[in-house]
Amino acid sequence: MIKHGIDQDALITQFSQATARQGEALRKAVNEATLKALQGRELSLANIRQVLDTVTRSASAGAAASPLGTADVQALLTKAFAGMDAALEQAVQAHRTALQQMVDQGLSLRETQLKKALADIDKMEDTLFAAVRKAAAGADSALQGPWSAVLQAVQGKATGTGTQASAALEQLLDDTQKSLRDGRALSLRASQAMLDTYTTLVSGVLIGMSQALQGERPPAPAASPRKRASRG
Repeated sequence: MIKHGIDQDALITQFSQATARQGEALRKAVNEATLKALQGRELSLANIRQVLDTVTRSASAGAAASPLGTADVQALLTKAFAGMDAALEQAVQAHRTALQQMVDQGLSLRETQLKKALADIDKMEDTLFAAVRKAAAGADSALQGPWSAVLQAVQGKATGTGTQASAALEQLLDDTQKSLRDGRALSLRASQAMLDTYTTLVSGVLIGMSQALQGERPPAPAASPRKRASRG
Protein backbone atom coordinates (compact mmCIF):
# COMPACT_ATOMS: atom_id res chain seq x y z
CA MET A 1 0.00 0.00 0.00
CA ILE A 2 1.26 3.46 -0.95
CA LYS A 3 0.59 6.19 1.61
CA HIS A 4 2.08 9.70 1.60
CA GLY A 5 4.40 8.57 -1.20
CA ILE A 6 5.76 5.61 0.79
CA ASP A 7 5.53 1.94 -0.18
CA GLN A 8 4.52 0.69 3.25
CA ASP A 9 4.41 -2.96 2.21
CA ALA A 10 8.02 -2.83 1.01
CA LEU A 11 9.25 -1.28 4.26
CA ILE A 12 7.24 -3.71 6.37
CA THR A 13 8.71 -6.65 4.47
CA GLN A 14 12.25 -5.33 4.84
CA PHE A 15 11.88 -4.96 8.60
CA SER A 16 10.15 -8.31 9.08
CA GLN A 17 12.79 -10.20 7.09
CA ALA A 18 15.92 -8.30 8.14
CA THR A 19 18.67 -10.10 9.98
CA ALA A 20 20.65 -8.54 12.81
CA ARG A 21 23.43 -7.74 10.31
CA GLN A 22 21.22 -5.83 7.91
CA GLY A 23 20.78 -2.71 9.99
CA GLU A 24 22.71 -0.50 7.60
CA ALA A 25 20.62 -1.69 4.66
CA LEU A 26 17.48 -0.77 6.62
CA ARG A 27 18.89 2.64 7.48
CA LYS A 28 19.49 3.29 3.80
CA ALA A 29 16.03 2.02 2.82
CA VAL A 30 14.33 4.24 5.41
CA ASN A 31 16.41 7.22 4.37
CA GLU A 32 15.59 6.77 0.69
CA ALA A 33 11.88 6.18 1.33
CA THR A 34 11.63 9.24 3.58
CA LEU A 35 13.52 11.48 1.16
CA LYS A 36 11.46 10.34 -1.81
CA ALA A 37 8.24 11.06 0.07
CA LEU A 38 9.46 14.51 1.15
CA GLN A 39 10.50 15.38 -2.39
CA GLY A 40 6.99 14.73 -3.64
CA ARG A 41 5.27 17.33 -1.47
CA GLU A 42 5.57 20.79 -0.01
CA LEU A 43 8.08 20.68 2.84
CA SER A 44 5.70 21.95 5.49
CA LEU A 45 5.89 20.67 9.05
CA ALA A 46 2.49 19.00 8.65
CA ASN A 47 3.65 17.05 5.60
CA ILE A 48 6.90 16.08 7.28
CA ARG A 49 4.93 14.81 10.27
CA GLN A 50 2.74 12.67 8.01
CA VAL A 51 5.77 11.14 6.31
CA LEU A 52 7.50 10.35 9.60
CA ASP A 53 4.35 8.82 11.06
CA THR A 54 3.97 6.58 8.01
CA VAL A 55 7.60 5.46 8.17
CA THR A 56 7.49 4.68 11.90
CA ARG A 57 4.21 2.78 11.57
CA SER A 58 5.69 0.70 8.77
CA ALA A 59 8.82 0.01 10.80
CA SER A 60 6.68 -1.05 13.77
CA ALA A 61 4.53 -3.37 11.68
CA GLY A 62 7.58 -5.03 10.17
CA ALA A 63 9.48 -5.28 13.45
CA ALA A 64 6.45 -6.86 15.13
CA ALA A 65 6.65 -9.72 12.62
CA SER A 66 10.41 -10.15 12.99
CA PRO A 67 11.74 -13.37 14.58
CA LEU A 68 14.65 -11.44 16.11
CA GLY A 69 15.04 -10.86 19.82
CA THR A 70 14.37 -7.58 21.60
CA ALA A 71 17.95 -6.31 21.47
CA ASP A 72 18.28 -6.94 17.73
CA VAL A 73 14.90 -5.34 17.01
CA GLN A 74 15.94 -2.28 18.99
CA ALA A 75 19.13 -2.08 16.92
CA LEU A 76 17.09 -2.14 13.70
CA LEU A 77 14.71 0.55 14.99
CA THR A 78 17.75 2.66 15.91
CA LYS A 79 18.84 2.41 12.27
CA ALA A 80 15.34 3.46 11.21
CA PHE A 81 15.67 6.56 13.38
CA ALA A 82 19.05 7.29 11.81
CA GLY A 83 17.56 7.03 8.33
CA MET A 84 14.78 9.47 9.13
CA ASP A 85 17.22 11.82 10.85
CA ALA A 86 19.47 11.89 7.79
CA ALA A 87 16.50 12.63 5.52
CA LEU A 88 15.33 15.49 7.73
CA GLU A 89 18.86 16.84 7.82
CA GLN A 90 18.66 17.24 4.05
CA ALA A 91 15.23 18.86 4.38
CA VAL A 92 16.73 21.42 6.77
CA GLN A 93 19.56 22.07 4.33
CA ALA A 94 17.06 22.58 1.51
CA HIS A 95 15.14 25.16 3.53
CA ARG A 96 18.39 26.86 4.50
CA THR A 97 19.58 27.08 0.90
CA ALA A 98 16.27 28.48 -0.32
CA LEU A 99 16.05 31.03 2.49
CA GLN A 100 19.69 32.00 1.97
CA GLN A 101 18.99 32.82 -1.67
CA MET A 102 16.15 35.08 -0.63
CA VAL A 103 18.12 36.80 2.10
CA ASP A 104 21.03 37.36 -0.29
CA GLN A 105 18.67 39.16 -2.66
CA GLY A 106 17.30 41.42 0.07
CA LEU A 107 14.15 39.65 1.20
CA SER A 108 13.29 40.03 4.88
CA LEU A 109 12.85 36.98 7.08
CA ARG A 110 10.09 38.94 8.80
CA GLU A 111 7.81 38.05 5.89
CA THR A 112 5.05 35.80 7.23
CA GLN A 113 5.84 32.89 4.91
CA LEU A 114 9.53 32.95 5.71
CA LYS A 115 8.94 33.33 9.45
CA LYS A 116 6.90 30.13 9.25
CA ALA A 117 9.73 28.42 7.35
CA LEU A 118 12.16 29.40 10.12
CA ALA A 119 9.75 28.09 12.76
CA ASP A 120 9.41 24.81 10.85
CA ILE A 121 13.20 24.40 10.77
CA ASP A 122 13.34 24.98 14.51
CA LYS A 123 10.68 22.31 15.14
CA MET A 124 11.98 19.55 12.86
CA GLU A 125 13.96 17.70 15.51
CA ASP A 126 11.01 17.80 17.93
CA THR A 127 8.80 16.47 15.13
CA LEU A 128 11.16 13.51 14.68
CA PHE A 129 11.11 12.76 18.41
CA ALA A 130 7.31 13.09 18.47
CA ALA A 131 7.00 10.54 15.67
CA VAL A 132 9.03 8.02 17.67
CA ARG A 133 7.03 8.69 20.84
CA LYS A 134 3.83 8.13 18.87
CA ALA A 135 5.23 4.90 17.42
CA ALA A 136 6.13 3.67 20.90
CA ALA A 137 2.70 4.53 22.28
CA GLY A 138 0.89 2.83 19.40
CA ALA A 139 3.06 -0.27 19.15
CA ASP A 140 2.21 -3.61 20.70
CA SER A 141 3.73 -4.39 24.08
CA ALA A 142 6.74 -6.20 22.59
CA LEU A 143 7.81 -3.09 20.68
CA GLN A 144 7.08 -0.38 23.22
CA GLY A 145 10.29 -1.20 25.07
CA PRO A 146 12.57 -1.10 21.99
CA TRP A 147 11.03 2.13 20.66
CA SER A 148 11.26 3.77 24.09
CA ALA A 149 14.89 2.69 24.36
CA VAL A 150 15.64 4.23 20.96
CA LEU A 151 14.06 7.51 22.05
CA GLN A 152 15.89 7.50 25.38
CA ALA A 153 19.21 6.91 23.63
CA VAL A 154 18.84 9.80 21.17
CA GLN A 155 17.18 12.45 23.31
CA GLY A 156 19.65 14.85 24.86
CA LYS A 157 22.18 14.14 22.11
CA ALA A 158 22.89 16.12 18.97
CA THR A 159 20.90 14.65 16.07
CA GLY A 160 21.89 15.57 12.54
CA THR A 161 18.56 17.37 12.17
CA GLY A 162 19.00 19.41 15.33
CA THR A 163 22.60 20.33 14.54
CA GLN A 164 21.72 21.45 11.02
CA ALA A 165 18.70 23.40 12.26
CA SER A 166 20.70 25.33 14.87
CA ALA A 167 23.43 26.18 12.38
CA ALA A 168 20.89 27.22 9.73
CA LEU A 169 18.94 29.52 12.03
CA GLU A 170 22.08 31.18 13.38
CA GLN A 171 23.55 31.78 9.93
CA LEU A 172 20.30 33.05 8.41
CA LEU A 173 19.66 35.51 11.22
CA ASP A 174 23.25 36.78 11.02
CA ASP A 175 22.97 37.24 7.26
CA THR A 176 19.64 39.03 7.64
CA GLN A 177 21.24 41.56 9.98
CA LYS A 178 24.07 42.08 7.51
CA SER A 179 21.58 42.57 4.68
CA LEU A 180 19.77 45.24 6.72
CA ARG A 181 23.06 47.01 7.49
CA ASP A 182 23.98 46.96 3.81
CA GLY A 183 20.62 48.42 2.88
CA ARG A 184 19.62 45.61 0.54
CA ALA A 185 15.88 45.41 0.00
CA LEU A 186 13.59 44.17 -2.76
CA SER A 187 10.62 46.00 -4.11
CA LEU A 188 7.21 44.77 -2.96
CA ARG A 189 6.54 43.26 -6.37
CA ALA A 190 9.86 41.42 -6.54
CA SER A 191 9.48 40.23 -2.94
CA GLN A 192 6.06 38.77 -3.64
CA ALA A 193 7.35 37.06 -6.77
CA MET A 194 10.01 35.30 -4.72
CA LEU A 195 7.62 34.40 -1.93
CA ASP A 196 5.22 32.85 -4.42
CA THR A 197 7.95 30.46 -5.57
CA TYR A 198 9.40 29.58 -2.15
CA THR A 199 7.88 26.12 -1.73
CA THR A 200 8.79 25.18 -5.29
CA LEU A 201 12.33 26.40 -4.69
CA VAL A 202 12.75 24.33 -1.53
CA SER A 203 11.46 21.18 -3.24
CA GLY A 204 13.79 21.79 -6.17
CA VAL A 205 16.76 22.23 -3.85
CA LEU A 206 15.98 18.97 -2.03
CA ILE A 207 15.66 17.06 -5.30
CA GLY A 208 18.89 18.60 -6.57
CA MET A 209 20.75 17.63 -3.41
CA SER A 210 19.64 14.01 -3.73
CA GLN A 211 20.60 13.91 -7.40
CA ALA A 212 24.03 15.29 -6.57
CA LEU A 213 24.56 12.59 -3.95
CA GLN A 214 23.59 9.97 -6.53
CA GLY A 215 25.86 11.46 -9.18
CA GLU A 216 22.99 12.63 -11.37
CA ARG A 217 22.85 15.94 -13.19
CA PRO A 218 20.16 18.23 -11.74
CA PRO A 219 17.68 19.90 -14.10
CA ALA A 220 18.51 23.35 -15.43
CA PRO A 221 17.36 26.07 -13.01
CA ALA A 222 14.38 28.21 -13.92
CA ALA A 223 14.69 31.96 -14.39
CA SER A 224 14.89 33.75 -11.05
CA PRO A 225 11.73 35.43 -9.71
CA ARG A 226 13.54 38.78 -9.71
CA LYS A 227 14.15 38.58 -13.46
CA ARG A 228 10.58 37.61 -14.18
CA ALA A 229 9.30 40.50 -12.05
CA SER A 230 11.53 43.04 -13.80
CA ARG A 231 10.02 42.25 -17.17
CA GLY A 232 6.45 42.91 -15.95
